[in-house]
Amino acid sequence: MFILGSQSPRRKLLMEKDITPHFAVLIADIDEGLSYKYKPLKAVKDIAYRKGQKIRSEADDPGDVIITADTIVVLKKQIIGKPKDAEDAKAILRKLSGKTHIVYTAYFISYKGKEIINYDESYVKFNKLSEEVIEKYVESGKPLDKAGAYGLQDNNDYEIVQSVRGSIKNVIGFPTEKIIKDLKKIGAMN
Repeated sequence: MFILGSQSPRRKLLMEKDITPHFAVLIADIDEGLSYKYKPLKAVKDIAYRKGQKIRSEADDPGDVIITADTIVVLKKQIIGKPKDAEDAKAILRKLSGKTHIVYTAYFISYKGKEIINYDESYVKFNKLSEEVIEKYVESGKPLDKAGAYGLQDNNDYEIVQSVRGSIKNVIGFPTEKIIKDLKKIGAMN
């Protein structure tokens, strides 16, 4: 059985669409802040790994395919996580406005004693955001549960992102193109 260790609705959707419609969801409740002492790429990999280890310890069957992931936004080597509240979301959006940042998604796969920890990176250029756009977007509540206080999927309603270099699915938080290659590599998928 496939197990997705994430409560993200966007990851669930991509898992169902790209990998398998049949999977269980388990939540890996870990303190992500413990990993922020590392540089950004190591931090995001550490979070994905620790989530995976937690789920692996709770899963009954070593034949289960466990996938966990974590996504961070990085601007000038600084990790920008999920906003604490609406005011923090506005401050983050102002900080990213008109600039290019990196989105890292690290993922962990475990299957029959084999483990892979890997990542993808994309470069996202923001439009110059007006205060009106920032206010309306934050009032919608959409940016409050997302790293970097935005979701690429919200771009149709709020023109936030100007361009993406790299995987769009990575920016959404689940780079299924690379995940599928790694699932095949360890024999968890044909």
